[in-house]
Formats: sequence, structure tokens, C-alpha cells
Amino acid sequence: MNFIRRASAQFLALAVFAVLSGDPASAANDLKILLVAGEVKPVDRAGHHDYKGGVLLMRQLLEQNGGVKTTVIENGWPQDESVFEGAHSIVFYTDGAGKQAYLQSPQRIAVIQKRVDAKVGIVSIHQAVEFPPDLAKQSMQWIGAVYHPTFSGRGHWDSSHDTFPEHIVTRGVSAWKINDGWLNGFKFPADMKGITPLVWSSKQHTGSPDGAGSDIVAWSFDRADGGRSFSFSGLDAHSAWERQGMRQLMINGILWSAGFEVPEAGAKAVADQALIDSFLTPRTAPPAKATANPKALTTKK
Repeated sequence: MNFIRRASAQFLALAVFAVLSGDPASAANDLKILLVAGEVKPVDRAGHHDYKGGVLLMRQLLEQNGGVKTTVIENGWPQDESVFEGAHSIVFYTDGAGKQAYLQSPQRIAVIQKRVDAKVGIVSIHQAVEFPPDLAKQSMQWIGAVYHPTFSGRGHWDSSHDTFPEHIVTRGVSAWKINDGWLNGFKFPADMKGITPLVWSSKQHTGSPDGAGSDIVAWSFDRADGGRSFSFSGLDAHSAWERQGMRQLMINGILWSAGFEVPEAGAKAVADQALIDSFLTPRTAPPAKATANPKALTTKK
């Protein structure tokens, strides 16, 4: 009996120490965020569509904020689907137009739909915002918008972002300039119910909100089911993370989707060039494009 009492006392003391010392293993109330990286092409420009490098950096930035624990899933889908259980938010940084691994079978769609129904946060980054046309219903329910080639647009252009609406996701977000790869021209609900535009971009209006709905490239979505979604169609290249304002927006948005209380000054999202570059996925450079041979010069004899 004395042994049991001593053992119980020791266990209690260790538990208290773990809580006071911030031991992650003891943090039963930590926010659990899943970071899903799409497949990274081995032959490509360094940093282009570097989904793995991006989620590894996200993990570093998110866990600068106390009470946040992340799990990284590579190649678009986990081997053990039980990892989705207990998640407060799921972040997808992947290719789009049906290339998303989580949209490639009714069974996988059902797994994510179950989490959506449970009010889990959903974050879609870059091309992940583009669902195939036959999944427009899921797109509207999960992220609050639909991308379709017949009415949407995409491309690379310079833009300057210095105007942001007042929202939890924009706390502490500073201005930034970038040449990014964007998707825009989304179809939103007619009444914009639950939608808050956060960032705009187009070739004509660059980063100004003057482009209105057609230029929205980042938005929050308070879903009818009670969950939260955050979407950002930029971040084509890993170098975008160098912009503090963009980093702040991304980390705020992910944490907001998970129900985290984002501070008035914004969440922690500190990174220098060395840290950002340290997560680049090694790639093989694509072969140089062949150039046409100049016409051979001939000389009459």
C-alpha cells in the first residue's frame, strides 16, 4: 500500500513538473495542426512548388506559439488515416485541379468531409484552392469559393500589398511586395455570407482592393457548420516566405482556423534568410531549353 502511495505521489509530481516546464508530452490541451504537403517534383527549379519545404517551415513558425503541436504529412496523404483524429485544423499545400491526393477517391474525400462536419479548420494554400469541377460542391462547402477555368484566372505578376481589412488574421501584418503565382476570379456565394476578403491581386489592380471580388486571393470563411477556413492562392515559390507580412498572414490564418487566440500584435512568425533556406527541398535543375540554331551562312564561290 505504501509503495502504491509513493508511486502515485511520484507520478503526480512528475505530471505537475511536466505542466510547469511546458513538456509537450503533457500538453493534453495543445492545438493539433496537420500540415499536408503535396508531392514535390524532383526535377524543377529550386523552391518552385516546394510543398515539403513550405510545411516544414510552417511547423517551425507555428510551434513558436505556445500550445501548438504540428504533424507533417508528406506526399499528400498519410499512411495511417487515424492521424486526422483530434486535429483542430488541416493545412493543404499542394497542386490543384484534382491532383490533390486527398481528392482522388470517394473514400479520402469522405475522411476529410468527416473532419469538416466536426468543425475542424481547413486551410488551402496555392493551387490547393482549385478543386476539379465535379467537386465544386465540396469546394464551396470547405473553402467558401469555387475556381473554374471558364471564369477564373491565374498567372504571375508583380503586386504590392499594403491595405488589409481589420480581422484577426490580419493582426500584425505588414506591407509586402512580390512577384508571385496567383489564382483569382473565384466564384463566391452571392451574398458573400461568411466570407471576409483579406488580400487582392491582379495584373490590372496589382494588390489593391479596387479589383473587388474578382481580385480576391486570400480570404477567411466562417463556415455554416461552425468551422473556420482560410485560403491563400499565392506562395508559388519558397522565396515568398521571405516577406514578413506574408508569413504573418499565413501563420495567423492557420492558427485562427484552429481556434487559437491570435494576439493583437499577431502570432509569432520569426524567420531569417538562413532558416527559410534551410528547409528548401534538394532538386535537380531541369535541362536548359534548346535554342534554335542560327541559319548557316553560305558563301557563293
